[in-house]
Amino acid sequence: MLHIVDDEAVVRDSLSWLAASRAIPARAYDCAAQFLDYVKEGQFDPEGDCVLLDVRMPDMNGVALFDLLAGRGLAQRLPVIFLTGHGDVPMAVDTLKRGAFDFFEKPFNDNQLMDRVQEGLAGSRQASALAAVHARLATLSSREREVLELILAGKMNKVVADQLGISMRTVEVHRAHIFDKMQVKTAVELAGLLK
Repeated sequence: MLHIVDDEAVVRDSLSWLAASRAIPARAYDCAAQFLDYVKEGQFDPEGDCVLLDVRMPDMNGVALFDLLAGRGLAQRLPVIFLTGHGDVPMAVDTLKRGAFDFFEKPFNDNQLMDRVQEGLAGSRQASALAAVHARLATLSSREREVLELILAGKMNKVVADQLGISMRTVEVHRAHIFDKMQVKTAVELAGLLK
């Protein structure tokens, strides 16, 4: 989902139309507070999302909103592309150093902007998938991790049992638990997930 935060209705409409032309679902907000309300409602999941954020808005500017998102740990997982009609080089450099995905000055090239949005969305989805794999790995016991390493090294159950000093049946049980926890059916699928 693309989140468009801009105080100008014509810009929000234009960006929503551009997103639709690329089959990107979009949601528009007329101010930072409206976007923050959405985030606070618990409907917001930053994985697989991207934000187009206007720098200059009344009440709270885009940089202040970005700082709030960063303070909540969201900016690291959520690609934020700043849009401004009044940008300067130091502002762009500063936001990029602090973790913004990109910075575009208005008027911008529609195709270049949407290309970056798609790159941001792809990166966000990839980061989300990686986080899910790490979360699944964290559920493995230390013994399951040992068995996992040997499975990934291509060792057969008998060799794993010999190396760890456990029965082959115990290896089979650990292997089944690993496959279940990692949500895979084969060692090949497991290796592909962890490459």
